[in-house]
This record gives sequence, C-alpha cells and structure tokens, in this order.
Amino acid sequence: MRTVRNGYDKNLGALLFVTLIVLILCGFLFGQSMYSARNIQSMAYQIPEFGFVALGMMLAFMIGGIDLSIIANANLSGILAASILTGKYLQVIPESQKIVCAVIVIFTVSTLLGCFNGFLVSKFGVPSIIATLSTMTLYSGIGTALTGGKSIVGFPERFTAIGLMEIFGIPVIFIFFIGTALCLGIIIAFTRFGRKLYLYGENPTAALFSGINNARISFWTFTIIGLLAGCASITIISRVNSAKVGYGEAYSLSSLIVCVIGGIHPAGGKGKVLGVVTAVILMQILFSAFTIMQLSPFATKLIWGVMLIFVMGIAQENKRLLKVLKKINIRRYK
Repeated sequence: MRTVRNGYDKNLGALLFVTLIVLILCGFLFGQSMYSARNIQSMAYQIPEFGFVALGMMLAFMIGGIDLSIIANANLSGILAASILTGKYLQVIPESQKIVCAVIVIFTVSTLLGCFNGFLVSKFGVPSIIATLSTMTLYSGIGTALTGGKSIVGFPERFTAIGLMEIFGIPVIFIFFIGTALCLGIIIAFTRFGRKLYLYGENPTAALFSGINNARISFWTFTIIGLLAGCASITIISRVNSAKVGYGEAYSLSSLIVCVIGGIHPAGGKGKVLGVVTAVILMQILFSAFTIMQLSPFATKLIWGVMLIFVMGIAQENKRLLKVLKKINIRRYK
C-alpha cells in the first residue's frame, strides 16, 4: 500500500504545479479583477461551503463509495435550524438560546442523517450510490414539505455573524474549514481508523481477513460525512441568511471533479486531504474566472461535465498503469 500512496504523492505534486500555473495564467488574463483584495476575500468566503462537501465526498470515495445526499442533508438540517431561528419552533426561548439550539440541531440532524446512510450501506448492503440517491430524494422531499419550496429568511444578526465574521480580514468560516481539513487529515494519516479506511477502500476482502470490521468502517465513514454536511449547512445558511431546499445543488457535480483531480480514486483506498483542499482552491479560482468571463450557468455545467469525463478517464488510465507496474514488479522478484 505504501507504493500506491507514494504514487499519489507524485500526483499531488503535479496538482500543486497545475494550480500554480492556473494562478499565474489567471493573473495574466484577468489582472486586478482576479487578485484584488475584494475578490480574494470573496473566494475565501465561498471555499468553505463547497470544501466541506468535497471533504465528505472524499471520504465516500476512499471506501469505494459515493454520497449523493450531502447537499440534501445540509439543506434539510439548515431548514430545521432556520425554523428555530425564525421562531416557527421554540418561540418562547430567548434569542441567544435559539442560536445555540439551532447549531445543536444542525449538527445532530446532519449526523443522524449520515448515520442513516451508513446503516443502509453497512447493515443492509445497499450500494452507496442507490442508498444515497434514495436518501437525497427523501431529504429533499422532507425539506420541500416543510417549506413549500420557499426560502426561510430573517435570522438573528448574532447567527449571521458566524458566516460574516473576520479575523485580520480572513473569514472565520475559512479558518474553520482549514482547521477541519487539518484535523481530518491527521485522523486519516496517523490513526488506526485512517489505516483501516485505506485498507478497506483498497481491498475490502483483504481488510476483512485482516480482522477489520468493514461494516463498522463504512458506518462511521458515512456518519462523519453527515457531520461534514452539518459544517456545510451552518456555513451556507449563516452566510446567505436564508435556508431552502435548492442551495448548493451544483456542488455535488463539482465535488466529484475535485475529488478525482485531488487524487482520490473512485475505486477507493487512495488519496490525501491536502490534494482535495488544493483541488478545492483550484476549482474556486476557476469559478471566479468563469464569473469574470460572464459565462452562463449552462456553459459552466457543460465545462464541469467535460472536466468530469476527462479526469475520470485519466484516473482509470492511472489505475490500469498501476496494475501493469505491479505485474512487472512481481515478475522481477520471482
């Protein structure tokens, strides 16, 4: 497994190089429009809500699965919290207690919804793409029933301050995202859970014979994804001061692209958090470039779709190449 990880370190180096080239190219093409203090700060505000979704998708990829319900989870959690913040529920309690209750509800609900996904996948053996596609529809349906498809607006200023607060000009939500990514990277790289995650993703059968409880790893992985959906939820609704079903729908496709670009193979067992964080920053730069170029949403979706096909093709080719190299090494040592 060490060989595979080292191979992806090379991919990470290539990704960092490509990101640097894109930074220079965008600076040359767009100049002050791209790297003004205002635009950089704007990107720092937008990165976290997309980044948390990408980190969740990364974990699903690492066990050879996928989670299509992350955004629906985040939106439903946000809607329930918004109902508390606007006084629809718990009307009699003070504003400060409403904020505390709303934050607790976001993380509790999102984690429980992640647990439900994990339960379907680990206990009933439902393929993750089917399980999370079903729960995505379920969570979106519940959210629509609760809101009638409308936005819930008008949160207390002390709550929206979470999404707008800055420290030395750096958004607090950006610092929160980087801190979360750092903690997740340490867990994956240096703990028993992380080692089991890699082994399970690379070869579930070998993991099972090694004494690893695959069902437990799968369950806790989707539970952590649910927690990350809660992070995305509180970031989104506090920043835009509203909650509704349709927020962040484009992030699902973008997070798939980010994971593959960041070195996370869809078959599982490969990749690092640093690669995903770098890919998130790269994608946000491209988002900003498309905005400056005034591309239509349809053109943007077309570009993301082409990119996804392209990077998936590269990932599949890399996997095939790794298999060939392994066979060559085996023959050499016989």
